[in-house]
Amino acid sequence: MIKTSIIFLATFFASCSFAWAQKLIDSKATPETAALYQNMHKLAQKQILFGHQDATDYGHGWRDEEGRSDVKLVTGSHPAVIGVDIASLTGRPAAVIERNKQRLKKLVTDTYIRGGVTTISWHFSNPVSGGGFNWKDSVSLPAVKYIIPTGQNHQDYKAILKDLSGWFKSLKGPKGEAIPLIFRPYHEFDGDWFWWGRAHCTPDEFKSLWKFTAGYLRDSLDVHNLIYAFSPDNKFNDVEKYTERYPGNEWVDLVGMDNYGDVGRDGKYNLEQAIKKIKIVNDFALQNGKLAAMTETGLESVVNPVWYTDVLLKVLQTNQLNLAYVLLWRNDSKSATHYYAPYPGHPAEPDFKKFYNDDYTLFENDLKNIYGK
Repeated sequence: MIKTSIIFLATFFASCSFAWAQKLIDSKATPETAALYQNMHKLAQKQILFGHQDATDYGHGWRDEEGRSDVKLVTGSHPAVIGVDIASLTGRPAAVIERNKQRLKKLVTDTYIRGGVTTISWHFSNPVSGGGFNWKDSVSLPAVKYIIPTGQNHQDYKAILKDLSGWFKSLKGPKGEAIPLIFRPYHEFDGDWFWWGRAHCTPDEFKSLWKFTAGYLRDSLDVHNLIYAFSPDNKFNDVEKYTERYPGNEWVDLVGMDNYGDVGRDGKYNLEQAIKKIKIVNDFALQNGKLAAMTETGLESVVNPVWYTDVLLKVLQTNQLNLAYVLLWRNDSKSATHYYAPYPGHPAEPDFKKFYNDDYTLFENDLKNIYGK
């Protein structure tokens, strides 16, 4: 009887812990958004979704060909997660923004109808100065302090978010349901290359920006189809540094890491560090009821023909991690060298097929009703 009670209590507390882990920061999240979050938690216990930035928008040597992706040409399946950037929805003439809204809307809708997942990044052009999204000395202004609630350009930022909210809410499935998105704004904030980076705002200013952005979209603009993802680069070695700009559990659904530097960029490999850092992310997520992910990674030009199995899988599988997805960066349509997934005939194609066939990795064709209970 005592043994049975112990087993019951263990099961009860485990189920309570898992239910807590599934809780989004938006109590009004749409049913499909909540189901996606729950299902990603479940899948992460044993498998990982594979993602690729801009996979169906363009690829190596092509653009705007419906139904195509370099990943599908090699494996027969689109990625399970497709990255879309909304840089083109801000800082441009109204007519251009409207065309971009329709183009990106179709990409997101098509992915949802096929059963895939979309993650949104935002290379946000500086809203208070020139310089674009990158920091440019003598041109860029430290915009964060200007657009947070105490800043002189705060109303301008509210107008930008209001416009974006309309696009988020315009994304509808076949039955009129809102399409869920993993929203990953202000990524790689621990570097200095973006205007929202470490050198250009204080930790408190960054936290204020994050809290206002999420709170305004959710509470004032009634956007309820977003999963909020927090993703620094790899500039940390412990959980204290990782969470230096973390706004708090009530403001984040998914924690991640972008890491190119430890996995082959410029020919430099430090897999021990890559494994250590993704475990920090993973453990923090488990302890705080969040999803975890490798939100960006890759090796430009895939100059190592066995990178996917000898490097990426090793980093992901060395420890028993609970990672929702891993996303490679894009395949540029014009550049001969800027690509991160192989195309047909590339030397890394056989290795990528091994990666695809591994039981651990999930592609779009593997997903079954990820938006349902």
